Formats: sequence, C-alpha cells, structure tokens
Amino acid sequence: MKILICDDHKIVRDGLKQILQQLGGGTLIEEAGDGYEALNLLKKSQCDILLLDISLPGMTGMEILQSVKAKWPAVNVLMLSMMPQEQYAILALKLGASGYLTKDTASEELLLAIRKVSEGGKYISHTLAESLALHLTKDTNKLKHESLSGREFEIMIKLANGKSLQEIGNELFISDKTVSTYRSRIMEKMDLSKNAELTRYCLEHNLI
Repeated sequence: MKILICDDHKIVRDGLKQILQQLGGGTLIEEAGDGYEALNLLKKSQCDILLLDISLPGMTGMEILQSVKAKWPAVNVLMLSMMPQEQYAILALKLGASGYLTKDTASEELLLAIRKVSEGGKYISHTLAESLALHLTKDTNKLKHESLSGREFEIMIKLANGKSLQEIGNELFISDKTVSTYRSRIMEKMDLSKNAELTRYCLEHNLI
C-alpha cells in the first residue's frame, strides 16, 4: 500500500509517519509540504491513500481534494484537520473524501481509518458521527454557507475571525485584491453586507 501525506508542518508529517510505520514493511510512505507538491507526486505515481490537511498554503485542502477526485478518482482521500466542525466534514464528504479525521485523535484513530478506507469504506469518528446526526436533524433546509466553494468557505472563516484582507492573502499566498473578490462573492451568496454580520452568522452556526 502506498500512502501520501500532505501537510505543511514537518513535525506533523513526522508524527503521522511514525504512526503509519505500524502498518508494516509493505507500506510505502511519501510526503508533500503543499498541494502543488502533492499533485506533482501523484502525476508521477498514484497512491492508494492521500492523507490531506484541510488548511494548506496556496491551494486549500478542499481544492486539492476536488482536483484529485477529478483526475484520480481511485485515490482514497482521508482529510485531516484541526477543526472538528461537522460543516467541514460534510463538505469534504460531498466532494468525494473517503473520511474525515481530526489531528488530535489521529494517534488513536489513524490506523483504524486507514484500514477502513483501504477496504473501500468511509471513516468518521464516533464523536463526529453524533455531531453530523444532530446537524442533519436540526434543519433540512440548506444553510447559506453550504453554497460556498471550499476556498470561499475557508476565507469566510478567516474573515469571521477578524483577519484582514492582507493577512488572509499572506496566509493563502494570494493577493489582497483576490481576497476582496472572494469576500464580495461570499457576501453576495450569503446575502450579507458587513463582516460583523458574517461573524454573527458563523457564531450562530458554530463555525468559529
């Protein structure tokens, strides 16, 4: 089995590799520090499972997920995130992810998730499954933020947390103007006009 780890923090990649070594000598592990490097490695040789961080510089994890599933649908993608919110998991699964795992539970659940995904199943933690069930039963109507793309969703969260256009641009390696364009698109889709309204919405829906 070949596994590709995509995370921009070396200490995280090293920790994941240490866990994955328990799978045995037949497992080949590669690593990438960002989405562009991951896609280049996949062009050379596909992997069985891609461990993909959601928050990455340049391309977001959601954008990489979409690109991978479009080009290499056979690759199983297991999303890794610091964010346990069910909204992220729902979006990732809708985009074709085989599972969603928070980094704080990776040491306990990663091997189980790898085995389940490699057998063709889907993996989400028991805690997250309960949150998803509650989320789905709360309201059958589509929420405003569910119409956003992966990049728009990520920028919405950063704006709601009070980050400036310049700060967001620096984090995502895009220009302030591009961030401003995304902001306008987000506001239009969500029928909002001010950042304060965006923050209130995110708080009300437990997004931040």
